[in-house]
Amino acid sequence: MKISRIANITPEALFEARRYFLKLGAGALVSSSAISNLLADLPQEANLSYTPDANPQKLTLNTFEQASNYVNFYEFSTDKGAPVKLSQKMKTSPWNVRLGGEIKTAQSLDVEEFIAKFGLEERIYRFRCVEGWSMVVPWIGFPLYKLLDYLEPNSNAKYVKFTTRYDPMMFPDQAKGIFSAIKYPYVEGLRMDEARHPLTFIAVGMYGKRLLPQNGAPIRLVVPWKYGFKSIKSLELIECVEKEPLNTWQEQNPKEYGFYANVNPQVDHPRWTQAKERLLGKLTKQDTLMFNGYEKEVGHLYAGMDLRKFF
Repeated sequence: MKISRIANITPEALFEARRYFLKLGAGALVSSSAISNLLADLPQEANLSYTPDANPQKLTLNTFEQASNYVNFYEFSTDKGAPVKLSQKMKTSPWNVRLGGEIKTAQSLDVEEFIAKFGLEERIYRFRCVEGWSMVVPWIGFPLYKLLDYLEPNSNAKYVKFTTRYDPMMFPDQAKGIFSAIKYPYVEGLRMDEARHPLTFIAVGMYGKRLLPQNGAPIRLVVPWKYGFKSIKSLELIECVEKEPLNTWQEQNPKEYGFYANVNPQVDHPRWTQAKERLLGKLTKQDTLMFNGYEKEVGHLYAGMDLRKFF
């Protein structure tokens, strides 16, 4: 069953309805029932048609407001809230992603072509930042293995390399050159078996709608058992390659960041403990789960590996 509205994501829908109501000049004090009545009149052009997630783990979603206003997007700013304002003029359509490397045919696809070819589904995932905060987000997109099946990597393809768009006119921190916060363009990578795992996801939306610029519009990676910096935003290039890619944070500070970046409560980052995490919206911290709660699904990928060495 596919849905094209967002009635099942109440927090975000009510947030949008409240904002819409205020634009009408009706006042700031609006009941939830009154807001709900307005949902049928909200503009729906940004909504997506997708197969909803059954949410078997019964995860409680963070609100759309939390997920869209507390972000890491260094291309705009190192501040958590600044990208919201700085990204609003970002042009996300049309947007082509180049596909190359050890594949049958190098090509370029627009985001709309990805959607048409692979369809959309919802994935409600935990999202864990290495800085020690976390959230639960309902992403909309498709599993990466569908794209890889379409690309037909050859036997030389051992890894998948991802690169974000480089456009100093669009990204303020890129425009700073040698004074930028990190080296650009942003690069990430996965081992081929990680990339093909059913949990590995290419997202074009969240909370039933297209991704907002500050959340990595118009297309990004989501790998729920790894720290958030692995889930690279605003993709422009995906390559199947033979050698392990050097990801941006590993190049930036190899003493603190490795290639794998699996969530592991037993291995602390030099600046942040990983044993506990702060779920956005909660005052107290909770225990961090091994592989961010996906150990049953992905633990076998790392059998026999020293996870303190391959961090």
